[in-house]
Amino acid sequence: MIIVRGGGDLASGTVYKLHKCGYLVLILETDRPMAIRRKVSFCEAVYDGVSKVEDVVCRRVETAEQCIQAWNSHEIPLMTDPDGTVIRQMHPAAVIDAILAKKNLGTSKDMAPLTIALGPGFCAGMDVHYVIETKRGHQLGRVIEQGYAAPNTGIPGIIEGYGAERVIHAPVSGKIQVLGQIGSVVTKGQTLAVIGDTGVSATIDGVLRGIIRDGFTVEAGLKIADIDPRIEEKDNCATISDKARCIAGGVLEVLVANGCFGTGACR
Repeated sequence: MIIVRGGGDLASGTVYKLHKCGYLVLILETDRPMAIRRKVSFCEAVYDGVSKVEDVVCRRVETAEQCIQAWNSHEIPLMTDPDGTVIRQMHPAAVIDAILAKKNLGTSKDMAPLTIALGPGFCAGMDVHYVIETKRGHQLGRVIEQGYAAPNTGIPGIIEGYGAERVIHAPVSGKIQVLGQIGSVVTKGQTLAVIGDTGVSATIDGVLRGIIRDGFTVEAGLKIADIDPRIEEKDNCATISDKARCIAGGVLEVLVANGCFGTGACR
């Protein structure tokens, strides 16, 4: 059994891959996850009870018995446990920190026989056993046995010449009213959301790839939406990204190389 801390889009790509390979996976999340790419984030089960990414269902559970029921139904269980208290109780074969907080929020090598972290903020061989590179480029998905992943630059990957322009941050603090729908085609200047009395406009033409959940109280500067300039990629809003799949491959490599194999129960 594998425990994955975090259920955002990159974490969900790893969870999906492990589930398909027959691993019994449990997701641990916060009480109020703030995913942007909500169509491909299992953490939405925190709010709705269930969520579906591609062809796999995730179900919110409260007990170990409900975890087993979910696994028996070929589903992925999710618990709200930001501190990871159930890790010591459930004795997983591996713990994967996929929170992507760019810093260590409490994962340590002694949590399981095998510990893996995604992205910067962890030292492989010290904080955890392995780190997986999450920065786009030649090293994406690479397994790091000693040292750190590349530091966070804060600059999104370039798509058709657009980088920072395609990511939208909250201009002010307050409660957000979401107007745009994920997967819809938007034009530059179109109002996608309202925070208090302040409108939030699309920065470029394209497809609304992701936007934060309606009703959240957000802080100024928080990332709240993502636009893909490639309108022909509209259907990709509901599928796991190439980046997430590549990172998942790195995680799977570590598990198999260390003798941690799926049971086949979820196939």
